[in-house]
Amino acid sequence: MRLTRAGEYAVRCVLYLSGKEQGIVVPRREIAEAMEIPGQFLGKIAQQLARGSIIEIVQGPKGGFRLLVKPAQVSLLQVVEAVVGEIFLNDCLMRPSACTRISSCTVHQVWQKARTQLRETLHSATFADLLREETCIEPQLLDGELAEAEC
Repeated sequence: MRLTRAGEYAVRCVLYLSGKEQGIVVPRREIAEAMEIPGQFLGKIAQQLARGSIIEIVQGPKGGFRLLVKPAQVSLLQVVEAVVGEIFLNDCLMRPSACTRISSCTVHQVWQKARTQLRETLHSATFADLLREETCIEPQLLDGELAEAEC
């Protein structure tokens, strides 16, 4: 499983908004530039986040996006699933009726356990936690050469 680009950009958007004062409207262009998200794509993602009651889209010359919930009350799972839909690792988990071997399939049990653990991990990671722990590896000398900073 790989997180889609839409899911990644949604996380970046909400992380940026989480770092701002509660209730403030942040211009779309500011978020797009700061988080390296194409502006048009950000607009589409914002619509999905708004449908998920995570952000509000404010129209007009002073418009932008506003986080509707406190960073401690929104999880990675909520943001990802607001954009990509509920996480399933395999078709047999999404549509059990499509597989006639579920009752005797040991692989199905592994898929179910992995899905449960992934969802629990993403649910336990709030944006407040991510802000507290957000770090960038500072440039440092590796083998006598300056290494690039990575985020």
